[in-house]
Amino acid sequence: MPEPTTSPAGGTDGPAYRLHSVDHALQLLLLFRSKPSLRVSEVADHLGVARSTAHRLLGMLVHREFAVQDPATKAYRPGPRLMEIGLAAVGALDVRARMRPYLTEIAAVTGETVSLLVLEGDTVHFIDSIESQRTVRVGTRLDACMPAHATSAGKAILAALSTDEVLAIYPAERLVTATEHTLTLRTQLLAELERVREAGFATNFEESEAGLGAVGMAVLDQDERPAVAFTVAGPLQRMTPGYVAAIARDLRAVVAAAAADLREVRHS
Repeated sequence: MPEPTTSPAGGTDGPAYRLHSVDHALQLLLLFRSKPSLRVSEVADHLGVARSTAHRLLGMLVHREFAVQDPATKAYRPGPRLMEIGLAAVGALDVRARMRPYLTEIAAVTGETVSLLVLEGDTVHFIDSIESQRTVRVGTRLDACMPAHATSAGKAILAALSTDEVLAIYPAERLVTATEHTLTLRTQLLAELERVREAGFATNFEESEAGLGAVGMAVLDQDERPAVAFTVAGPLQRMTPGYVAAIARDLRAVVAAAAADLREVRHS
């Protein structure tokens, strides 16, 4: 096997047989660690390649679902395949499978549709869901992606991040809207996240779609970072203040157990 080349500083530049296209793709994936979204110009500057090359690299990542492109901003963010790899690598566990018993418990206790979500850039991805058996119910959103600031799970996760991290995710003041009730400004979102931190849970009243109400809560890992979030969704007419408070109580107990489970696995 060829020896890695040595840099003037004494470090290694990688294998002598390094393929630049592969190297660029890997560097691009690593760049997503520090930036929630990327533009073609940023990628070209970071890699030192032409914009056309950066565009082709990003296009291949999108094709393989390692990245997705926002149709409104044209920026690229981590895709479902990259998220799946990341989740599987955390403590060598499948988060979706590990959280499934807690999802089932929440569904049994509340009788509503419950989902498990992860943050992907400025969106949330529904990675698991159990649909309510009630006649009037919210359908499952499994595998769907929605604007994080328009959902209870998204707001719960964002509230567990620092303000600087939230600002990095939302560099612009204007936010995309899903309905007439969606938050439209970043300043509104920051104020909403403060309310979420005080309450300990997030809500969504027709912010992601008409007629829907939801309660969300994040599950923190051993580093107090939001790993995933649970959401309980039902028809808006059932989401009275008292009902929301009851759901939040039930959700809090299950989330505490789920967080303890997640931390135990990561320590093992």
